[in-house]
Amino acid sequence: QVQLVESGGGLVQAGGSLRLSCAASGRTFSRYAMGWFRQPPGKEREFVAAINWSSTSTYYADSVKGRFTISRDNAKNTVYLQMSSLKPEDTAIYYCAADYRLGVTTHYDYWGQGTQVTVSS
Repeated sequence: QVQLVESGGGLVQAGGSLRLSCAASGRTFSRYAMGWFRQPPGKEREFVAAINWSSTSTYYADSVKGRFTISRDNAKNTVYLQMSSLKPEDTAIYYCAADYRLGVTTHYDYWGQGTQVTVSS
């Protein structure tokens, strides 16, 4: 079992930056691939970024490539999403997720409760 708690969301102006954190409980965090997803208002949840257990593989949605960076610190049981050059269309609830299998779909077994990111124009 893994429990995930996101933090770091908030209101930011377009062009600004935010760093999201996702703290995981459990001693097996380092075995899991981690993903970030988001759900814009009125839309379905979509993939943002993912990272494997050893940080040797990362994936990004085309819409965030070059602006967002996913990273993890296994010693701290935490995964991060550094978001830069934010746009109003990045406004969404952001979720972190964990699964043994790295991927870009919503197959992940464990999910956090989400953190709101709002980008004003």
